[in-house]
Amino acid sequence: MRNSLFTLALTCTLGTGLAAPASAAAEWPAADKPIQIIVPAPGGGGTGDTIARLLADRLSKRLKTAVIVDNRGGANGNIGATAAASAPADGFKLLFSWAGTLAVNPSLYHGLPFDPQKSFVPIALVADVPNILVVNNELPARDLAEFVGIAKSSPERLNYGSTGNGSSMHLAGELFKRETGTKLVHVPYAAPGQATTNLMSNEIQAMFQLVPGVVGQVKAGKLRALAVMAPTRSQALADVPTTTELGYPKLQSSTWFALLAPKGTPVAIVDRLNAEVNEVLQDPEVKKSLATMGATPLGGSRQALAEHLATETTKWARVVKDSGIQIQ
Repeated sequence: MRNSLFTLALTCTLGTGLAAPASAAAEWPAADKPIQIIVPAPGGGGTGDTIARLLADRLSKRLKTAVIVDNRGGANGNIGATAAASAPADGFKLLFSWAGTLAVNPSLYHGLPFDPQKSFVPIALVADVPNILVVNNELPARDLAEFVGIAKSSPERLNYGSTGNGSSMHLAGELFKRETGTKLVHVPYAAPGQATTNLMSNEIQAMFQLVPGVVGQVKAGKLRALAVMAPTRSQALADVPTTTELGYPKLQSSTWFALLAPKGTPVAIVDRLNAEVNEVLQDPEVKKSLATMGATPLGGSRQALAEHLATETTKWARVVKDSGIQIQ
């Protein structure tokens, strides 16, 4: 889909999205009116959907009202984000999204009908899932230094798979190439499962997967993990060193998740949601659930999310520009 057609399609989904009346905060939450969390991806157990449902369940209990997940997939998350941006700013429709849609897509797509930093007000960061460099067992690279050495000695010999152009895995690979001075060949797939299967059969040699996507294969000895692209180790694979430990402090890539509200949502509602999300993330059971899937709970202030979004947008815009990635 070309950008002009993409923009037209998304624009058609926009509503008139009126600002909430002054009394909205006093009427929120309401026992007879559910809060909808729009997730810009299909349902079915993906990491984002799983975390969103965990958050919705705990918020429902704390707010004593139904909090439901509304999956709206399509266009790398842009369809769902557009719907959320045009929703009434009354606290009953929120957006649960992630790095790709919020920080990367503004550089990949021209003419988006929403601006992640202007169309929404930040509520809170929720969790972070790092990318991890994994290779198949046939590749004679036992650690990151050996992998970099092989890549430098044989430019464009090694192939790495991803879930498509502009995906987290693709951009992690492009960042890796820039920070290490290597040349790898990108092989996009429609589904992560097929990419992982081809990695194990040596049709591709590496992936910059998200930890939950390969933790089982790594623990079973079917894949070799070389480095977690984060400042701290993943609880799910605690024996795997980080890129920071290995001398690459700028080589960090992850999918972080955040909760936002349409612009104009009353401050009282947004502040209440921030407080509730932070309480949810302190729950030991929630921490355990997140750790099991390789996610780290975040939380913090609304300002922390705003600053993180701005920093990430600048970072990935540079990677997109340097690599020449284009979405047609």
